Amino acid sequence: MRTLYPEITPYRTDKLKVSDLHTLHYEESGNPQGRPVVFLHGGPGGGGQPQYLRYFDPQKWRVILFDQRGCGQSTPFAELRENTTWDLVEDIEKLRKHLHIEKWAVFGGSWGSTLALAYGVTHPHACTAFFLRGIFLLRKREIDWFYQDGASRLYPDAWEGYLKPIPATERHNMVEAYYQRLTSTNAHIRSSAAKAWATWEGSTSKLIPDDDVIAHYGDDVFAEAFARIECHYFINKGFFTEDNYLLNQVNKIRHIPAIIVQGRYDVVCPAESAWDLHRAWPEAELKIIADAGHSLSEVGITDALVEATDRF
Repeated sequence: MRTLYPEITPYRTDKLKVSDLHTLHYEESGNPQGRPVVFLHGGPGGGGQPQYLRYFDPQKWRVILFDQRGCGQSTPFAELRENTTWDLVEDIEKLRKHLHIEKWAVFGGSWGSTLALAYGVTHPHACTAFFLRGIFLLRKREIDWFYQDGASRLYPDAWEGYLKPIPATERHNMVEAYYQRLTSTNAHIRSSAAKAWATWEGSTSKLIPDDDVIAHYGDDVFAEAFARIECHYFINKGFFTEDNYLLNQVNKIRHIPAIIVQGRYDVVCPAESAWDLHRAWPEAELKIIADAGHSLSEVGITDALVEATDRF
């Protein structure tokens, strides 16, 4: 089984102003002369983490990691204005040009896979390969499964905590009810809702629930950006013009090498979406990991992704 490469320190850390309002934090790691790859973190609103750099051979890859609008070390924090899928797509392109990179590989899991696909179909000329994990196409049935009715049947104990901030009279539309609280002018209401929303995802991300992961998701600062930005994107249907937008556009990138890594027991982003993507993109290699959930750090998922980045 492949494991993560050792921890590394970025050789460059900088900022890029992408609009009058937003400034991105980004880092470059590995080999400055290596093959460039951009890492798209999850959420939206999750921010980058040092372990994300460890999926790549630092002697072979030039890894670019950035915090998307409103999260991590990008500013302003937890900002919803000028924060859409298409803003982020153009941020990626601005960063590529800023770094004078002709083409790069794109690595993304969960929401990162959504953004990778949106970027790819918009700028296919800039992509050399795709590493996709825990596929999320941001369709209505995917949102309904995890935030309205579906995953609750597998995690009824954690679901109670997710329901708690929302009165019974509003539970027919949980995303709308959360959106009202996550955009409240009352800081306590925002904080309580953010913590419950984020803890729900943290509780279901791994095949075997991990207390450290749950605590990380429930951290007040992390939860604020994560919950607000996720809910903002979901209530706006990912800012896509149709429910199957990404599947309907995938022909634009079918000529580009790709691997899809999916946990069989992924509750957050069920395997159905990875299967649907593979059927629309049969040239992409699909690996379903038999004993894994959603998390990037699941042993089988780590093995498949590191093997893929080594091979590519």
